[in-house]
Amino acid sequence: MIGADIGTGWVDQAGNVHFQDRHAFNFSRPVIDNTTQDWFHLQGREQNGWTCIQFKRLLDTCDSMDVRIRSGTNIVIFAYGLVDPDLSRQDGDISYHDDRRGTRMIPLQSYGNPPSEDKFAGLDSFEFRLNNYRVPSTETTYHCKHKALIDPANRDIVHHQLVYECDPAAIFDDANLPEGLCDEINPQIELCTTNIASIWAVGGDY
Repeated sequence: MIGADIGTGWVDQAGNVHFQDRHAFNFSRPVIDNTTQDWFHLQGREQNGWTCIQFKRLLDTCDSMDVRIRSGTNIVIFAYGLVDPDLSRQDGDISYHDDRRGTRMIPLQSYGNPPSEDKFAGLDSFEFRLNNYRVPSTETTYHCKHKALIDPANRDIVHHQLVYECDPAAIFDDANLPEGLCDEINPQIELCTTNIASIWAVGGDY
């Protein structure tokens, strides 16, 4: 949170949208940006306990209290409270979010401005598929399979992929290739776990 550029918004009882440009200097309540207001709400509403606010901000504001949105992976934090601030009161500032918070690594500009298909014309392509694989509820799962193509709808649950080249001494039955949790099938794939052919991780799309 330290050094984060934060947009804070809420919808009051009258339906008015409030949005503030804030900055976190440390692990305490983010202060209102005292240089320039660079976060702007476009519209917002609150319905059935849900708050939705559409907002905008320049990619690079040239403000020392803002963080530049770069091409490629950006780390985004989010949090929410249960009570709207009341700016008419001295103690009516934003309240602590407790454990209602999270973070994501998002390539904000990359997905918005992907390269044209012409850039990939003439290149060889390979598809590695995971068909109807049910991801376990554990925090982290390492699954080994000879094919793994990630459906766009499930992209958020994949952090990285590694493709290995097997040792020439490895012998497999193409009709019954090993698959499962990597630690559990390690004896079967041991000859295919030392030579990395390619790596993909979040933010490496373009």
